[in-house]
Amino acid sequence: MSFDVSADAYMRFMGRYSEPLAARFADLAGIRRGQRVLDVGCGPGALTAELVSRAGASAVSAVEPSASFAAASRERLPGVDIRLSAAERLPFPDGAFDAAMAQLVVHFMTDPVAGLREMGRVTRPGGVVSACVWDHAGGRGPLTVFWRAVRELDPSADDESGLAGVREGHLAELFAQAGLDDTRVTTLTVRVRHDDFEQWWEPLTLGVGPAGMYVASLAADRRAALREQCRRLLPAGPVEISATAWAAASRT
Repeated sequence: MSFDVSADAYMRFMGRYSEPLAARFADLAGIRRGQRVLDVGCGPGALTAELVSRAGASAVSAVEPSASFAAASRERLPGVDIRLSAAERLPFPDGAFDAAMAQLVVHFMTDPVAGLREMGRVTRPGGVVSACVWDHAGGRGPLTVFWRAVRELDPSADDESGLAGVREGHLAELFAQAGLDDTRVTTLTVRVRHDDFEQWWEPLTLGVGPAGMYVASLAADRRAALREQCRRLLPAGPVEISATAWAAASRT
């Protein structure tokens, strides 16, 4: 899936969550100086920036199918090899990296198994392939309250609980289907504070991802009703969200 929105819109929508998640994800993969690392589906560069801080710009490569996101990452992170490409056909030779990582990407791949298989192909023997996705199916993702409000008003709406890898055990299944064995699965949790309800709601109006596209599809009266339903489900004052991702790592 290629996001047809600005990098700024994406970062306002998900950056508050993806940036702290990147540090925990890089810890899981054991990223350190001296390694060659690939970020698959880098978006505006939340994980890429974390990898650069640990391994150095010259040691990090990235791919991204959205031209606007790839351009934003190149501007943000000069010296990183960032290429316009989908996960399912990576433009690198076999065994080129010590680690290949995909943060919040597997569930948007056209073919998750093919994407993970490609990540395994470009990782050297003994290297690490890792991926993480929000626990949308278990009700622990950053958008749980939003989708609860949606379903209360529109029971037929598609939420993100059916996406690849977002339910317990499914990410490990995808790794196995891609030929990646010795996979360990854990959870990574971040906590994000929004100063008030408006700061929480506004990014949902930017048209980013399934949630943003759903909001954009609504007539003004239905959008206002959804906004008020969300407000009723959240506490007054600062909004604190705990978001948990499933994370899998496999030695090649």
